Amino acid sequence: MWLWRVSKLSPKTTLRRLSSTTIPKHQQRQLRQQHLVRDEGSWAYSPEWWGSDADHRTHSVFRATSDHGNGVVSVLSYPSSFPSAIHWPKTENWLQKRYTEACSNSRHDQDLKVLGYQWRVLRFNDVTRQSTVKVLATAKISDPSTVYYMQQPHCLAIPYVKSMVAAGLTALSTCNYDLTNAVGGNRKLRVLCVGHGGGSLPLFLASKIQGAVIDIVEIDPLVISASIDAMGFPSCSVATLPGQHALSRATTMDDVLWKGIHERLFLHESDAEKFIQDSSYLYDIVFIDAYDGDDIFPRKLWDPDSPFMESLGRTLHPSHGTVVVNLHSDADIVSPDQSNLPMCKYVSQVSRAYKSLVAGKNTSPGLGFTVSVPWVCNTTLVVCRGFLATSGALNRDSVLNSLSLKSLEVVMDLDMPFSCLDYLKRGFFLLD
Repeated sequence: MWLWRVSKLSPKTTLRRLSSTTIPKHQQRQLRQQHLVRDEGSWAYSPEWWGSDADHRTHSVFRATSDHGNGVVSVLSYPSSFPSAIHWPKTENWLQKRYTEACSNSRHDQDLKVLGYQWRVLRFNDVTRQSTVKVLATAKISDPSTVYYMQQPHCLAIPYVKSMVAAGLTALSTCNYDLTNAVGGNRKLRVLCVGHGGGSLPLFLASKIQGAVIDIVEIDPLVISASIDAMGFPSCSVATLPGQHALSRATTMDDVLWKGIHERLFLHESDAEKFIQDSSYLYDIVFIDAYDGDDIFPRKLWDPDSPFMESLGRTLHPSHGTVVVNLHSDADIVSPDQSNLPMCKYVSQVSRAYKSLVAGKNTSPGLGFTVSVPWVCNTTLVVCRGFLATSGALNRDSVLNSLSLKSLEVVMDLDMPFSCLDYLKRGFFLLD
């Protein structure tokens, strides 16, 4: 969940580049080359889905009242300008290839046709925009009335989600975790996501990192239903027990759209505190984004004496365990150059609690930092164990330099459509 800051881009506007003087010139050239990859989640597209409810192109596709503190849960759809129709044949060829692999005796009338792309926005109480995703709509030629929706896993539309991914994976890599092997599927990356929303973050990780096995914990069954029924999240990922899906076998269309990804996603309907207390897994990285319909981050998820925090410390890998938390910033107003957000009471209190979590007798030294998120009033908090600074000393400059250097490797390894560095340097604050 995020707060809105008045700062929009036209579709022709490029993202502001931050100084990269700490990165060697040949790597800077690689980074510029990487920016040629089209980012379908660029903030330049935000006017398409931050529309007025009165817009005739806007349609409500899901609406119900939550019993778990989220008020009215709704999903609105908005047209997406990209990919345009000239790109659809390529997608249809990919879909048909996948369908043939999943069903070798397929007939021509079962060919899949692209119907279009839409933005889908999850909202609480008709006000708070909780999550935004892009979905592909497709149908068989033989049965055009049955439409299948596929969330586009490579598209992260919300800046704070990009910030969490960029800061979290870069910090994990700097803690001597071999992310390169995890990307290739040669090493397991055990991930926990607390809070589901539309599911864009776990989908992005599962699609980019072949070794990622991801547990997602969501307390509200209505949010789960909204993400599956209206936002194209794979229904076959729903789990009943750790490591066990509710469906013993995926459908043919699940395999067409999600084979290679859904097997490693486990979506649990559960209270986060209970889930982590019962968990026997050791997590390499944990993402926490758990605001409710009243924009409240439950105290039990950050109180240093809570059972949740105690269990989280136990289930976090002792050598490189990393936790990433989305927080609302303390102030809606930033400095004129948008370089910083104040570390005031709320953020600092939560940050101290999580910083203490990574310190322990039998763990590697703990480190924590926050970064401010561009365009929205959010702060990303990262705490981790075993951080390795390039200079050996853990001061602000050495930590930021280590993260900057490692961020390029993360971008290249994951073939990311956005720069991690842009989400690391803005308002960087090293926790004491």
